[in-house]
Amino acid sequence: MSIRKDFSTFLFRGNIVDLAVGVIIGGAFGKIVSAFVDDLVMPVIGALIPGGAWRSYTVEPITGVKFQIGHLVGQMLDFLIVAAVLFAVLIKLVGSFKRRQVVAAVAAPSTKDCPECLESVPLAAKRCKHCTSVLPA
Repeated sequence: MSIRKDFSTFLFRGNIVDLAVGVIIGGAFGKIVSAFVDDLVMPVIGALIPGGAWRSYTVEPITGVKFQIGHLVGQMLDFLIVAAVLFAVLIKLVGSFKRRQVVAAVAAPSTKDCPECLESVPLAAKRCKHCTSVLPA
């Protein structure tokens, strides 16, 4: 096989294409979550926390190196808020929709067991097809 054919076989395998689609969808979803947090959640948090200058807090020891403690704490807070929003949306909200679908998908049994021979017979059967005994209604 040529390198081109091997590469095209590798490239168009189902799992590679699925991975690429997942990465693209994940990037788009990340932008949506970031916009939600930046535009809706952070203004509320900013209103609750007095002053916004705490993000620019730095520590400068004797060596002259600036440690941006406020920026680090702000990024950690942003991460926790994004994680909380993702948890609320993905785990709780989408999980409740999935549970509803699973409950709806569970169907009534279509067979029953014969009390004489314990074989499985259709639910509407009046006699067992294995031992010919009369089945209870």
